[in-house]
Amino acid sequence: MSPNDLQPAANPPSDAAAAALRRATTGSGSKAKKVTTKKQPTNYQGRDPQLLGVAVGDFLVEKGWEHSSTEAALLANWEAIAGADLANHVVPESFLDGELVLRAESSSWATQVRLLLPHLRTAITESVGPGVVKNITVAGPTAPSWVAGPRRVKGRGPRDTYG
Repeated sequence: MSPNDLQPAANPPSDAAAAALRRATTGSGSKAKKVTTKKQPTNYQGRDPQLLGVAVGDFLVEKGWEHSSTEAALLANWEAIAGADLANHVVPESFLDGELVLRAESSSWATQVRLLLPHLRTAITESVGPGVVKNITVAGPTAPSWVAGPRRVKGRGPRDTYG
């Protein structure tokens, strides 16, 4: 075996192909014209294929559902946004017109969430974008309702009648 056998060939076929590809994609030196492409408008109606994400995004905007999709993303990804510990004790109850209502399992958790609201707002804004959530309301647990049926009589409510 001679030292020349260990040397690679001067122009192996793979290097020649790579060089040809570079020349084809970069143009032929400084004489190449710079090709500018027009960006398609958001509501492009041509027959050319589009990326699925672009097509779905355009469809959501066209139907006016872009806010509904961000609301759904917020509710679906609540555990990732708020963190596992907080999500186990506080759940989003509703999200209408930019107002997020959170329901805590106890009054102490409701107080804790009120103290963490600046950090929670930052996490929500990073997740769904700025301006989606305008107001956050934190509610504690609800008391049991003694109302049974569509009609009721005004009065003092339930009293100690258990013996």
